[in-house]
Amino acid sequence: MTTADSNSDDVTAAGASSGTPADSPLGVEIGALQGGSADLGQYAGRAVLIVNVASRCGLTPQYAGLERLHERYAERGFTVLGVPCNQFMGQEPGTAEEIAEFCSATYGVTFPMTEKVDVNGADRHPLYDRLTGFADAEGHAGDIRWNFEKFLLGRDGKVAARFSPRTDPESPEVTKAIEDLLA
Repeated sequence: MTTADSNSDDVTAAGASSGTPADSPLGVEIGALQGGSADLGQYAGRAVLIVNVASRCGLTPQYAGLERLHERYAERGFTVLGVPCNQFMGQEPGTAEEIAEFCSATYGVTFPMTEKVDVNGADRHPLYDRLTGFADAEGHAGDIRWNFEKFLLGRDGKVAARFSPRTDPESPEVTKAIEDLLA
């Protein structure tokens, strides 16, 4: 069975009915941080930056830049989507409530967040099955290397770019890629 076949049951009704391609990351079911569905299908037609995040990482200050991107481009059809993950040295150990409080109080985060998931390994969430096949500018495809790896989806719901964890969210390469998608 292929990855696409194994994920076919994870396609949301919203994603399937919104015109999002069947293999799009936006067609995957995932919970919201505070419970219920994150309903990724609602982002069809928008550019989305999906980032695996963590609260106790040396890269955690990237939350500030992610929030600024979200605020700067939201009205033009852009969303940042945070995906908490505790797979990298236990740097996201908190509960959903603790993660939400930390992000809000420390960085003023208003962008949506999903439930905490695995991004690598046997329990990798289907969302990351659909993302990790895409290579970044240096040719890296496959497993997520660390917290704050970034995937930019176009309005068509397909991966348009992948950026390494150390790439600042407000770097010229990220902002140019976003602006190109929103043009």
